[in-house]
Amino acid sequence: MTCKPLIVATVAVLLSFAGLAHAQAGGPYKVLKIQLIGGDGGFDYVTADPDGRNLYVARSGPAGHIGVFNLDTLAQVGDIPGVSAHGGAVDTATAHGFATSKPVTMFDSKTFAILKKIDVQGNPDGYLNDAYNHHFYVLSHSAPNITVLDDKDGSILGTIDIGGAPEQAATDGHGKIYVDIEDKAAIAVIDANTMKMIGRYDVSSKGGGCAGLALDAKNSILFATCRDKMNMIILSAADGHIITDLPIGNGSDGATFNPATMEAFSSQGDGTLTVVLENSPTCFSVEQTVATPARAKVLTLDTKTNQILTITAEFGPVPAAPAAPTQASGAAPPAGGPPSGAPPWMRGPRAPMIPNSFQILVIGK
Repeated sequence: MTCKPLIVATVAVLLSFAGLAHAQAGGPYKVLKIQLIGGDGGFDYVTADPDGRNLYVARSGPAGHIGVFNLDTLAQVGDIPGVSAHGGAVDTATAHGFATSKPVTMFDSKTFAILKKIDVQGNPDGYLNDAYNHHFYVLSHSAPNITVLDDKDGSILGTIDIGGAPEQAATDGHGKIYVDIEDKAAIAVIDANTMKMIGRYDVSSKGGGCAGLALDAKNSILFATCRDKMNMIILSAADGHIITDLPIGNGSDGATFNPATMEAFSSQGDGTLTVVLENSPTCFSVEQTVATPARAKVLTLDTKTNQILTITAEFGPVPAAPAAPTQASGAAPPAGGPPSGAPPWMRGPRAPMIPNSFQILVIGK
């Protein structure tokens, strides 16, 4: 078929998210609700449990905890104290949840009681729970890249080396796991039964620094959202051939796909949410760019309402950068630093979060 022309519908800027202003137009999606939560601690991921109708929000730092909120009302319905984690997810069948703290925290998804702590290597960060065989994947930028846990009892089943820093993973529900390797401009293909990497797709011809990954499992289409060229690379999950790429905003840190609407979503720290429509398995277009508060860079999908949820906070001015250390001519740059393709707000000194400004956003039609 002939692919439709690219259509970008930009909505009006959200005037004041602190005042719950919802002045958006120009497309089907808009910010429906902004719920001020407050509280202390940093934040990274947010995860919806559509079956249990809960939303899990991990807060990091000395006062780290996991807040549990009702997906329909955003009222807080539980809390898991003493857990400083990047995020967590639950398995409906076992009623067990796992949070990527160090050690990893296993909890009861009905009572929110902590069941056990699991010592793992590396630095737990991202995660994926796969209902196919009830395994929880702990992603770490340092080796081992992936640790696999059994949802039933939290036992460590093994580790997987993918040769780089994993950022987000997706499952096809039939034994294949896909993981974007942020520092290698590649996507790892993992056999969930053998817990081995069986393939690796190179996307460097189109970009790198890919931090978000979503999957249309029915049509075997991957959506990798990348920072280097601010684009969404769309490729075949079957053989890795690149179909196309489309522009997104700056600083993507998450992606998801909704099979009910055939739309892929990328959330960016620059205050945009990009919606890509899959017209067919070979034809894609940017349907809308939704204005959000800045730094709402991660997202989760409620598959029962078709709504996107994201989190952010207000931040103060960026402090002055310290003087750069003297570096000998020809010397290698210091190790570490921001991830590949990091936007300006992820480099150098970070702006301080304004106390009690943390909030949850609901985006939908």
